[in-house]
Amino acid sequence: MPYEPFTTESGFVLQPIHSFPPFFTKQHHPSILSDATQQWIKLILGYARHRRLWTLRVEDAESKDGPWNEVFWNPRIKRQMPQQYLEYITKTMVSEGSAFWEPPRQTRSVIVCWSKVDAWAETLYDWVLSTGQMNTILTYYEIQNPETVEGPMSETPLPLLLKAIQVLAKSGRAQQIEGEAADGAEGGGGVRFFRAVAK
Repeated sequence: MPYEPFTTESGFVLQPIHSFPPFFTKQHHPSILSDATQQWIKLILGYARHRRLWTLRVEDAESKDGPWNEVFWNPRIKRQMPQQYLEYITKTMVSEGSAFWEPPRQTRSVIVCWSKVDAWAETLYDWVLSTGQMNTILTYYEIQNPETVEGPMSETPLPLLLKAIQVLAKSGRAQQIEGEAADGAEGGGGVRFFRAVAK
């Protein structure tokens, strides 16, 4: 039977391979496993961008009412992603730089980077330039929750935001400012951005 694209309730288009039952099984042949894993990674990153999802847990594979259920469960062919395969996929994503473990020192939960950290850094820098906030100290909260127009880093997880800032700091375009939130919670620091120095 021919397989066709399928549009989910959220408006995401699943490609025909999502209706191919073996796609949901971790294959034994190395080249087939590699190809299928790359297709899964592309699917996960695309869906994360579409839904603005940041966190992916191995347990999401078997959650039929979670944020990832449209991807990891296909009721039309009665297939779902096994946790063991999703764990393998997330490890591959981390090794390729499209995810990182969060919290660190565990292998069950990742922050998904549908854009690479370097690209997020440039996005953040361009936003600061466009809003005229150079040489101004911005708190992490202000970047994640802009008061007027929603920014590209709105609701970005703090660990990803900090990684993007670190990239800019290494190039001399940002300086992290230590600080604590009023309630003592994490994320009370800030950052000052500088214009890039022409070489």
